[in-house]
Amino acid sequence: MNGALLSLREIQVRCGDHLILEVPALDLYPEEILAVIGPNGAGKTTLLHTVAGLVPLARGQVLLHGQAVDPRRVSYRRRLALVLQEPVLLDLSVLANVLVGLRLRRIPQKEAEALALESLERLGVAHLAHRSARTLSGGEAQRVSLARALALQPEVLLLDEPFSSLDAPTRAALLADLRDLLRGTRTTTLFVTHDQDEALQLGDRVAVLLQGQVRQVGTPEQVFGAPADEEIAAFVGVENLIPGRVVARSDGGVVVEAGSRRLEVAAEAPMGEAVWVCLRPEDVVLSLTDPSPTTTSARNRFRGQVVKIAARGRLYHVTADCGFRLVAAITPRSLHELNLTCGQEVTATFKATAAHLILRGQ
Repeated sequence: MNGALLSLREIQVRCGDHLILEVPALDLYPEEILAVIGPNGAGKTTLLHTVAGLVPLARGQVLLHGQAVDPRRVSYRRRLALVLQEPVLLDLSVLANVLVGLRLRRIPQKEAEALALESLERLGVAHLAHRSARTLSGGEAQRVSLARALALQPEVLLLDEPFSSLDAPTRAALLADLRDLLRGTRTTTLFVTHDQDEALQLGDRVAVLLQGQVRQVGTPEQVFGAPADEEIAAFVGVENLIPGRVVARSDGGVVVEAGSRRLEVAAEAPMGEAVWVCLRPEDVVLSLTDPSPTTTSARNRFRGQVVKIAARGRLYHVTADCGFRLVAAITPRSLHELNLTCGQEVTATFKATAAHLILRGQ
């Protein structure tokens, strides 16, 4: 079975007559972290619970090391460990919580305590071993929950949005520590999240789940840099989806006609093909003057008019009408220095290598 540790084949999950999850094929390879991303309600938790044997299959198979298994059997579930969004800890000490799973597996007491303390140490909470779990902060509790799972030395670790309930500083610290820990222990991990930054930081590969279907699987560079269709592009933040048609070849790529404008894209597509030109806002540069070819390597330069300015977290997204809608992401400092206002004339530039083509209708 192509070297995969865990595989899903022709999986369907139903709620009554409603099909809520359909996965023709998905593989998880030894020592990799596969991040599954999708909006709320896409079926991410259902997918994880299907792998964990907590959701019955309408059809399909789960395979471990190429062999079909019954996900409901205890012998299979004991080869996995699951960490939920909210840490579920017993009203016991931290150490006793981590020992629970080890004792259920009848690990000798001294060995179990050594494994538990080692796991707590790796998560940076060994000093809390004799504290009551009821006294922990949210971040501490999630670290203990992770320590409990990792102490079992699972073949596959399942993570269900473990950072979603944490504040930003706690989340950032735990994410960095967990990334280093999973890589250091080479723990095979299936991780679901709606947060794309988490997927980028943790995932060796990324799977996009939309409306209960896995739509694309690839490296982070492939998924975020070359989304397979316009719906995936919109989800991963490719805000610029410019409809056009391939009308010519250029040096190292093609020319796409979009309305009255022509765009150069470092990609291949058949002549006459209807396409989407996909471009991330951070790859668009705005200026008040038209930069000459001697000051920029960007092949695409278009005059336009600012029609919208919107704050997006730490950046501003500026929309310009250049004969087509074009969104640029700029810093507050750039917004101030350019003194941008709606109605102002600007020049938008971007490199041919920054754009990606999707065939329309795929």
